[in-house]
Amino acid sequence: MNLSPTWVRFLMEERGGTISVFNGPDPQLRVLDTLGEESAVVGRWLADRVAEGVTPGEMSVFVRSPLELPRARAAVETAGLPIALLDDDGKLARDRVAVGIMHLSKGLEFRAVAVMACDDEVVPLQARIEAVTDEGDLEEVYDTERHLLYVACTRARDHLLVTGVNPASEFLQDLRG
Repeated sequence: MNLSPTWVRFLMEERGGTISVFNGPDPQLRVLDTLGEESAVVGRWLADRVAEGVTPGEMSVFVRSPLELPRARAAVETAGLPIALLDDDGKLARDRVAVGIMHLSKGLEFRAVAVMACDDEVVPLQARIEAVTDEGDLEEVYDTERHLLYVACTRARDHLLVTGVNPASEFLQDLRG
């Protein structure tokens, strides 16, 4: 997967100079005009992975917060696939697409991952930005939000799709390279 220089710098800072090399298709990035279009695109992408031999249990869909979970569910339902909502116990169903928030993605790995709802004010989460009272803390909020997106994206072993609805997250510019 090819990453932009901004992401490479960020990853090297976060991982102490470690670079992991993947051989596989580049991540796909899609910014759509409506929620319905996003759901259809992600649903079609999931169905295409199944047609390639990826099982539902080898796929996941992550979103930033519980408020976006209905978007993830709608996409998986569009693909006609069974859903397993992730929770804090981290149990995965072998025959269902794992759907959950980015915070629950750490330590997991899937052949195919869709990271949805990367919209402006969702990633980074607007409520976190507005809660900053000290300007010095703002950079830390942006860094932790960027790291959360990075963790969700790196759960993908073979296929990664990142989507948002206009206006999209400013972090997606970093992924474009």
